[in-house]
Amino acid sequence: MTEPNDAVTASHDAPESSATGPEEKDAPLHRRGIKSYVIRAGRMTPAQNRGLEDVWPRFGLTIADGRQDLDDLFGRQAPRVVEIGFGMGNSLIEQAETHPDTDFIGIEVHAPGVGKLLDEVDKRGLTNLRVYREDALAVLEHCLPEGSLTTLQLFFPDPWPKKKHHKRRIVQPAFVELIRTRLKPGGTFHLATDWEAYAEWMAETMEAAPGYANTASADTAPFVPRPAFRPLTKFEARGEKLGHGVWDLIYQRSD
Repeated sequence: MTEPNDAVTASHDAPESSATGPEEKDAPLHRRGIKSYVIRAGRMTPAQNRGLEDVWPRFGLTIADGRQDLDDLFGRQAPRVVEIGFGMGNSLIEQAETHPDTDFIGIEVHAPGVGKLLDEVDKRGLTNLRVYREDALAVLEHCLPEGSLTTLQLFFPDPWPKKKHHKRRIVQPAFVELIRTRLKPGGTFHLATDWEAYAEWMAETMEAAPGYANTASADTAPFVPRPAFRPLTKFEARGEKLGHGVWDLIYQRSD
C-alpha cells in the first residue's frame, strides 16, 4: 500500500484504464501548471512546530537561495543523494544516520513531514542532511547543479491511478531527462512503487529515456530485487504481509 502523505491527494480507487504509457511528453510538469501533488492542511505537533521554527534556519533551504555549491553547503566533498517526497522522513533519517559519509537533501511540500524530519535531525545531531519545502521540479531546475548528484531517490510517489489523472504523475519524460542532467555520469535514479500499473509506466518511461542504462539483471528486468540499502517502511512491511507487491527500478546515467 502507498505510504500515507498528507502533502498529496492519494487515491486508491481502481484505475479507469489498464493503459500504462506516459502522456504529454513534451513539457515539464511545472511549466504546464500541473502539479504531481496537492497540498492539504495538517495538524502540527509541538515537535513538528519546533522543527519548522527552531531547526529550519540551520538546515532548511529555499529556491530563493539560488543555485547551490554543494561542497560549500556541506563543507566537504562527498557522495550526494536527493530524495523527492520523503513523507514523514523516517527512511531519509535512517539513511542519513547510517551513512554519515554521504550528504542527503530531502524535498517535501508537506509541513508536518518537514517539521518531523528537522526535529529528528536536531535530536540525533545529524549534520549531513538539508531540506527543501518546495516543488521538486523547481528545486532540480534552479537549485541543484548539473552533474552534482550520486543518486536521486523517488520512493512511493502518488500513483494517480485514474487515467484522467495520469498527467499528474511525476514520472514523465521531461522529468526523467531533468534528473539525468543532475546526476553525475554513472549516477543512479532509484524508483520504487507499490502500484503495478505505475511500475509498468515507470519502466516504459525509463526504457524510452536516452542516456540511461537499466541495472537490472536479465532474470528480473526491468525491475531489481528490493535493495537492502532502501529502508523498509512500516507501511511497506504491512503491505508485504498482505501480499502486496513492491517494484524497484534502478537506472544509471550512461552519458
